[in-house]
Amino acid sequence: METIGWLSILPPVVAIALAIKTREVYISLATFVWLGWTIMNSWNPIVGLVDGVNTFLAAITSPGNARTLVFSALIGGIITLTQASGGMEGFISWVERRRLGQNRRTVRLFAIGTSMCLFLESNFGLLVAGSVSRPLFDRSKISREKLSYILDATCAPKQLLIPINAWGAYIVTLLVAQNVAEPNRVLLSALTLNFYAILSIILVVFVALTDWNIGPMREAERRIQEEGKLLRDGAEPMMSSDVSMLAAKEGVPHRAVNMLLPVIAMVATVPIVLWITGDGEMLQGSGSDAVLWGVIVGILLAAVMYRVQGIMTFREVTDYTIKGIQGLTPVVIVLALAFSIAGTQQALGTGVWLAQVAEAGVNPGFVPAIVFVLACIMAFSTGTSWGTFAIMIPIVVPMAELLELHLGLTLAAALGGGIFGDHCSPISDSTIVASMASATDHIDHVRTQLPYALLAASAALVLFLGVGFVL
Repeated sequence: METIGWLSILPPVVAIALAIKTREVYISLATFVWLGWTIMNSWNPIVGLVDGVNTFLAAITSPGNARTLVFSALIGGIITLTQASGGMEGFISWVERRRLGQNRRTVRLFAIGTSMCLFLESNFGLLVAGSVSRPLFDRSKISREKLSYILDATCAPKQLLIPINAWGAYIVTLLVAQNVAEPNRVLLSALTLNFYAILSIILVVFVALTDWNIGPMREAERRIQEEGKLLRDGAEPMMSSDVSMLAAKEGVPHRAVNMLLPVIAMVATVPIVLWITGDGEMLQGSGSDAVLWGVIVGILLAAVMYRVQGIMTFREVTDYTIKGIQGLTPVVIVLALAFSIAGTQQALGTGVWLAQVAEAGVNPGFVPAIVFVLACIMAFSTGTSWGTFAIMIPIVVPMAELLELHLGLTLAAALGGGIFGDHCSPISDSTIVASMASATDHIDHVRTQLPYALLAASAALVLFLGVGFVL
């Protein structure tokens, strides 16, 4: 694949710096796309704008991306329906009666447990876990930044540590393309050595148990506990408060079943559609089809349930669903821009150039650590773990064979670095969805979780460095 050299890293660097400095996510993501195509068109800003818009249109009209965008909008309908029906209030009461929401520590562990159980699809797991956990966090006076960190730090790591999903199938496919013998065994070997994913999970559990707050997270927790503010002054949550803070209709009974059954139906539909679209093989199924039909089934079941109980008319169901879609419009726009970035960075060849820079002769023992750092930089700058995997795996497999390295360890380094960028980069769709699921300001989420992620990454780097000279 061709690359334009060092200029390929300019758009991600500018976009990330702009996002952190200005907190303007839309402008920052759009700048990435425009600047990338401007550079590729000999610095012609007009042609760059035209190509950038065409890339955006191609991204949102791609069937898989379009299904994801529709799903992301419809999930707002599930949220508003379960709140307006009294289901959310009923669920909170149900949790409290079982002492699951008795204290702040239990609430944090509840969010981790819920997220870990939803491993079939990453964004789906983020949204469902966020929807059921956010009311408990608000009531317990735990910052939404803490919730978004918990959701994000468990999302990508669990997708690989429990690879019975599209992530596992994708990686195996990439290994097969490199003629790797026994790809499933190699993947399992890499999972046990994926130090970043393992440390990320361990760290988030430790934080939940001890309420350890570092960096900007300390201020976020102080704000909500001392001032009672869910968000900082001037924050722009990814989910409208009309959705996240919607009260139940007056006079409706607060029944947990009115939230639990639609959510359970949503979750149960996902593996069924994966099995159907994969012709009996769940790992080969369409994740975008699965999550879309999951939320559609959830909304239809909710509509029937609420109508039978006399809680809502079908007109009211429609109105609340549309209200939820409107509230999630910001995240749909950001996701569409994130998809556009994926196409732009592929054309730029950012990852390829970074890989070429790292291929200079080095001591084989340093290779896993170098691969990990390179994958971290690549994923953080491009905002995509899957794109990083697609670039790094064709590089690390022949490299491991040539230098007689432990393939599982080298692969684990590439996967771990990809995960780091996936859940830390402000231009990553997973990071964006985590902000949305917790209804917090996107840049606040990035700032508060980055110190924890860097801590886990630093420890993982030490382990890759040490184990690289042993295996």
